[in-house]
Amino acid sequence: MINQSIKLSLLTFLVPGILYAQDHKKLSLQEAIALGVENSKNLKLSKNKVDEAIAKLNIVKDNVLPTAKVSFLYNHAEIPTNSLSIGGGDPIHLPKRADAFVGTASVEELIYGGGKLKYAEESTRLLTEVARLDADKDKEEISYAIINTYYSLFKVIQSKKVIAQNLESIDSQLKQSKRFFEQGIVTKNDVLRFQLQQANVLLTDMEAENNRKIINYNLDILLGLNENTEIEITEPDVALKATTPLSNYLDMGFNGRQELKQLDLQNKVADVNIKSVKANTLPTVGVGANLYYINPSGKFIPSTDQYIMPMTLGANVSWNIGNLWTNKHKVTDARIQQKEIGLQKEIFSDQVKTEINRNYQNYQLSLNKIKVLETSITQATENDKLLASKYKNNVASAIDRIDAETLLYQAKINLELAKADAGLAYYTLLKSTGKISQ
Repeated sequence: MINQSIKLSLLTFLVPGILYAQDHKKLSLQEAIALGVENSKNLKLSKNKVDEAIAKLNIVKDNVLPTAKVSFLYNHAEIPTNSLSIGGGDPIHLPKRADAFVGTASVEELIYGGGKLKYAEESTRLLTEVARLDADKDKEEISYAIINTYYSLFKVIQSKKVIAQNLESIDSQLKQSKRFFEQGIVTKNDVLRFQLQQANVLLTDMEAENNRKIINYNLDILLGLNENTEIEITEPDVALKATTPLSNYLDMGFNGRQELKQLDLQNKVADVNIKSVKANTLPTVGVGANLYYINPSGKFIPSTDQYIMPMTLGANVSWNIGNLWTNKHKVTDARIQQKEIGLQKEIFSDQVKTEINRNYQNYQLSLNKIKVLETSITQATENDKLLASKYKNNVASAIDRIDAETLLYQAKINLELAKADAGLAYYTLLKSTGKISQ
């Protein structure tokens, strides 16, 4: 019994630890991206669309293969009136019933169809590449959503760390003010001001914790994890990355954006479509072979000379000459559609320029903000030390002391947020070039 009690006690201590381990997951930013991409339902749907495009391509390829048909017919006839007399001659007597077996087999092959089958295959192959680019674009979007949420969680956690430091400092100041009050150095109002500051920071901490839970839940969903999983993040690489000239990012964008590549492919599809429409004015040539089995004997397996098996070979040339004067408007319509794609590319190219420039300037601004905030931290720290010394010597008021501490606390939070924003701004710049993993 004693041993069982010890085992139960150990189990009681171990189970919460096991559950805790199951509900917590430590992830770096790159691990989070890999996990999210692997589990993304949107990416699985994109892959399914690529598979669908490949299946359509295979179907089109099958159209160039010869067609073959086989059929077998059994026919039974009842002839109640089986005598036929024409013109007073000898009557013709037919059997009262008759059976016949007829079989056919045919093979046909299109030799030349104006190139329409070739154009159909080429067009479908290009559309398959468009589907693959769609999947790549979706992967970029999912990766960026994960990065954005990961950095949001990092910002909240960093804020909570600064808040915790601030609470610790306020608690120390509150104890000091209580001692001063007992010694008659400060008034009760000074103690109340520190208590009010403590309450305000506690409220800020509660709001930060609430935001952390919301963001953590959203990240769980993005990564395909259990919604109750507490994600423990490692500090992302927020080292400030030097930027190259704007023109380099513009070149990267024009070479890397999936949307521009898709428009290029759609332009090629439109070109193939024009050729396919023009092919309507060309003749088609086909060959075929037919084999017939005719067995009127009524026996499934007839005797010799009671059935015939004729075979035919043929070629077919057809030409819808009406298309020579009715097809030109179809060609014009196809060219207009191709011109529209070209205009869409020009419009989107301008959008890419403005997007990259905006993200480039925002990243530069985030770098400059960090420099300014680092200076303000130094100034706020010196000011806080000065006011702490003055308050200790009863030269400064509690309000001055609290204001100095609040400024330092806010400057620290702003710096942490600015560093995270700079990291996210860099990824946003990369995203606008079409390759977030550069």
